[in-house]
Amino acid sequence: MNLIETFQNLVAQVPELVQPLIVALAGAIPFIEGEGAASIGIIGGIHPIVAAIAGIVGNFLCVLVLVLASSGARQAIVQRNQARKLVAAGGDASAIEAPEPASPRKQKFQSALDRYGVPGVSLLGPLLLPTQFTATMLAATGVSKARILFWQGLAIVAWTTLLTIIVGGAVHVIA
Repeated sequence: MNLIETFQNLVAQVPELVQPLIVALAGAIPFIEGEGAASIGIIGGIHPIVAAIAGIVGNFLCVLVLVLASSGARQAIVQRNQARKLVAAGGDASAIEAPEPASPRKQKFQSALDRYGVPGVSLLGPLLLPTQFTATMLAATGVSKARILFWQGLAIVAWTTLLTIIVGGAVHVIA
């Protein structure tokens, strides 16, 4: 909670022009995300639409960077492992061994992915994990970057919009 209070105080102390940048920065932090950042901005006195857009942008930019980095890392690891196995098999691709079994945590995520698909995991994921974690895990399983970014972007917009309406309404009623 100290981090949230810190951002709320910072929003209140900086000039109006800089406030959306603080909200966007908060949106890039896991567990605060776009919806939390928008709430921080609204409570700090920023117009709800500006706060929502700033929170969405900060959250999505962070997810974008993580998806690009983790997809690139996955691709490099897969290529390296294939090359090692091919060399170990003496160039015979049919002699390559089966992959090792997945960890229980990875199996649980894979089960959710199989059951709900990328849309379900992306849209329901924020109830359990930050979008940054979900997006990285999707990239690690080999889902295409474009598909991850589309569904994560949709989830970020949906959840941030929902919380902006709730918090903005509550602040309006209280004021």
